[in-house]
Amino acid sequence: MYISEQLLNPDERRLRLSAQLGVEHVVLDNRGTELVSAQGGVSEWDAGKLAAYRRWVESHGMKLDVFALDVGSILLDSLVDLEGARRQRDTLARNIQRAAEAGITCLKYNVQMVGITRTALKPGRGGARNSGFVHADYSPEDDRRHSYWGVGYPSNQEEGGSASAMLCGQKMARAVPPISVQAGWDAIEFLVEGLVPAADRAGVRLACHPHDPAYPVGGLNGIEHVVGSVDGLRRFLALSPSSNHGLNFCQGTVAEMFERPGRHMTAVIEEFARTGRIFMVHFRNIRGGYLDFEEVFPDEGDVDMYEAVKAYQRGGYAGPLCPDHVPVSDIDEGRERFMSFALGYTRGLLQAAGAWSTPAG
Repeated sequence: MYISEQLLNPDERRLRLSAQLGVEHVVLDNRGTELVSAQGGVSEWDAGKLAAYRRWVESHGMKLDVFALDVGSILLDSLVDLEGARRQRDTLARNIQRAAEAGITCLKYNVQMVGITRTALKPGRGGARNSGFVHADYSPEDDRRHSYWGVGYPSNQEEGGSASAMLCGQKMARAVPPISVQAGWDAIEFLVEGLVPAADRAGVRLACHPHDPAYPVGGLNGIEHVVGSVDGLRRFLALSPSSNHGLNFCQGTVAEMFERPGRHMTAVIEEFARTGRIFMVHFRNIRGGYLDFEEVFPDEGDVDMYEAVKAYQRGGYAGPLCPDHVPVSDIDEGRERFMSFALGYTRGLLQAAGAWSTPAG
């Protein structure tokens, strides 16, 4: 395993900083930029532009491990405009092939139909603020103010209704028709059935981020998060036997599925690592659990991060660990110092566990 950093449309200065921190592999999200989609949503990629961009990133001494595939609003559209969704799916299939032509071997995507729901910023250590979700305190206004929208991370969060949110197909829950469990699975199966064969032809792995957070039984605002439980993750992987159909295993999101994540996470990590279908990890921690949690620095949460590393190791996982969702602070507006701390902490855990490696290439 090795550290990687997830970056949003980085400039040369930001890549140089990552290199100076010892990062040798990066995960890049360029959704909403002219590189991939000047108008936003699902549009055709240019393999030549992508290849040139990959070479520019790698000229800074880092390998581009994973690139974001913007699925736009295809999941919602598949429920109300099936023909339009099929056209989008065909475009995404072509983009997978173009990624392969550009030398990109893994794409990540998110099955969120609405924002990553949060209800507050809670006080953290030293005056930092921790993004949190407390279902009992939920209100649409808090959702709008505090949820993660579009490509707002890893810079500061953006409120719902922003241009970035529209670019990524996310909508406020009140603007989305009811999504039953059956409808949620129908939409995801529609996407997987179209993209996995394209990934198999291209030799590209697809890493899916689960629903964040786990919603209560019966959903929230009429919307079910079907990939918001461990059983949901198992069912998702069972949708295809392809070795290219896998997970962006967000450790924090999976921890949010349990009332006491500290009791369960090592076994769950090892189980999914043994499938061979974790393609990247969001290595983050939370305090609390199901329906009541806050996102904290990796060293202060309820999950033992050293034991988590050992569990990945036992399961045979050998890929990137990416810090994610660190707290926010007015003295670290871009969260660069907080991410630097998380990167160093993660690398130290890997070295202590004897799990540090740098893959060739």
